[in-house]
Amino acid sequence: MKSKLRGKQTIAFQTPPVILSTASIVGPKEGQGPLGTNFDKVLPDNLDGEQSWEKAESKMLKDAVKMAISQAKLTEQDIGFMLAGDLLNQITASNYAARDLPIPFLGLFGACSTMALGMAVGSMLIDGGYASRVVAAASSHHETAERQYRYPTELGVQRSMSAQWTVTGAGASLLAQDGYGVRITHATPGKVIDLGITDPSDMGSAMAPAIADTIITHFQDLGLGQEEYDMVITGDLGQVGMNICRELVQRAGYNLNQLADCGVLIYDPSQDAHAGGSGCGCSAVVMNGHIIKEILAGRLRKVLFIGSGALLSTTFSQQGESIPSVGHAVVLEGPG
Repeated sequence: MKSKLRGKQTIAFQTPPVILSTASIVGPKEGQGPLGTNFDKVLPDNLDGEQSWEKAESKMLKDAVKMAISQAKLTEQDIGFMLAGDLLNQITASNYAARDLPIPFLGLFGACSTMALGMAVGSMLIDGGYASRVVAAASSHHETAERQYRYPTELGVQRSMSAQWTVTGAGASLLAQDGYGVRITHATPGKVIDLGITDPSDMGSAMAPAIADTIITHFQDLGLGQEEYDMVITGDLGQVGMNICRELVQRAGYNLNQLADCGVLIYDPSQDAHAGGSGCGCSAVVMNGHIIKEILAGRLRKVLFIGSGALLSTTFSQQGESIPSVGHAVVLEGPG
């Protein structure tokens, strides 16, 4: 069999999967942002009728998966695998969502890179002939993430200006071996890189080197120039991390004027998100609620999406460990 590997770590799909449908659900703060009208559903509040924030996140993820399947006019029995993840310990939001869905479940954890990771792994399953349809999804919730990683919101702890606001949102992509939709033509799984950043309120600085490495490797593996893509968009580096990433790729010879970040796009500066948005749901809703629609509308031709993940642990952080990070990339192209 002819190898699909290009260069060090980039996969070229022989039969690129298509994204048949998408779904995006966000909280009220995200609905008030500049992309608010692009999302399929805006919650009235962060509890959405549930008794806890964690239960609300799980419901949001389940609803996004069901919505993506419904919009493709399919049933849950038509889906081969569900690939999903979140930020909670043991990816519980995804596990409990999968409990109510009759779909074989593959839980993924890539921190905030989980949406890109799910799209990449799902594409491998389809291109490898292991499934004809899969759904990839990810979620996060501001209050659940704050409670787990930093401080309960009730404490009102002052945030540093480098801190990011965890997005309350869930997004899902339904991938298929054929049909009409945005194509996923390549994937570049990233390496875990850690340059010693220890501040959990500055995850953009921790993630930027890993994202830059994946971008540079992707270009080198495929022998591409910087003009190949209409947009190179990262998951949730925020303004601080995006500036560092831009400088790092520029040092390697790539002047990416088309570099953007989901965490920068999702909030308006007046919303006081400081450095921008973060969380698994950040890139999940921006990609499924905005970018993929822009490609379908013909306003974007070819996009390199790099999910950014800070793989920190509260336990390891309290033991003095730094923050390892990873970036997974997929190439999104307009319908062929």
